[in-house]
Amino acid sequence: MTFGTPHPLHRLMLDDVRGAQKMLSGVARTTALEGSRHLSSLVGAPVLLKCENLQRTGSFKLRGAYVRIAGLRPEEKAAGVVAASAGNHAQGVALASQLLGVRATVFMPVGAPLPKVAATRDYGAEVRLQGHVVDETLAAAQEYARETGAVFIHPFDHPDVIVGQGTVGLEILEQCPEVRTIVVGVGGGGLAAGIGLAVKSVRPDVRIVGVQAEGAAAYPPSLAAGHPVVVRSPVTMADGIKVGRPGDVPFGLVQEYVDEVRTVSEDALSSAVLLCLERAKLVVEPAGASPVAALLSDPGSFRGPVVAVLSGGNVDPLLLQRILRHGMAAAGRYLGLRLRVADRPGALATLLAVLTVADANVVDISHVRTDPLLGLTEVEVELHLETKGPEHCREVEASLREAGYTVLA
Repeated sequence: MTFGTPHPLHRLMLDDVRGAQKMLSGVARTTALEGSRHLSSLVGAPVLLKCENLQRTGSFKLRGAYVRIAGLRPEEKAAGVVAASAGNHAQGVALASQLLGVRATVFMPVGAPLPKVAATRDYGAEVRLQGHVVDETLAAAQEYARETGAVFIHPFDHPDVIVGQGTVGLEILEQCPEVRTIVVGVGGGGLAAGIGLAVKSVRPDVRIVGVQAEGAAAYPPSLAAGHPVVVRSPVTMADGIKVGRPGDVPFGLVQEYVDEVRTVSEDALSSAVLLCLERAKLVVEPAGASPVAALLSDPGSFRGPVVAVLSGGNVDPLLLQRILRHGMAAAGRYLGLRLRVADRPGALATLLAVLTVADANVVDISHVRTDPLLGLTEVEVELHLETKGPEHCREVEASLREAGYTVLA
């Protein structure tokens, strides 16, 4: 395969991925494969995490972007490249262009997280903020390409990008030759297609499981229909896999090489991000944590050893704060309740003493004195508590009842 030239799907082969791996030597890191004791105990078999969140630029996207841009003809490189992205692809294209000495222009949505905008600029790309949704940003980038002759670098719908992403699969086989199942997040499908092509060409017995967010799951209906189907207005916190339509090129490869595509809830995604942070000490964005969400949702359905691909770690700190709060709630780590206490000095201190003994941390507290159902000498207290989990929640409620309080909710 000559990189940069369009190729029919049937000509994409293992040798193409191996060629991409040689091209990426010294450019992309061979990311670590870390064991997870907690997930292994849940699944009942070894679970390992492929840490592409620790890749240069914070995601796997550098691999495909570099192979695509490196394969351009000299006149194409001279014209520069253009891309549209809210984050990971933007940074991958920016760094790849910088390493290859190619001028890059990246269109990002208005309101894109400032850390991602700053990182893209730091890698040397010209950033243009245009459009309030990714579709508008994409249209602006494509119009720029038509006007200037710059080469549009698609995030997933090109053979060079797919074989670049497929190098993740080769690394997994080298690092864990006994792997039985690989779980990978799916947006447009470039990563899953590349891993499937690389792995199945060597080990057809390995099961490849794709994962999508429930609110942005275009692949299940597309696979059922036999062609890409559009999901209108996809909604998920996992912006890295928030794609409304599978790519034409990866779709055929996913059909051939991916055994199953599952969906996960937003609660599962939140819990997975929290687990990666707490148990593995890894900062992982929701899209990158989607394989972990699938393992948490149905741990008994995976044959081990299992490799979960953590595809990226670029998460805005404000979003991470909300995700962790949501993840803790989904994991039963918050308890909200109401109870009535006597409206007299010291009553609140007595209540807090009970909570202290129960080892519950008060996050928020409020008083209600105007409810007509309250007695003349009563006040309703609403509490939001931080706990250690569902069992601790039950223990806290039991402690309050034993102390004589009536728990209303």
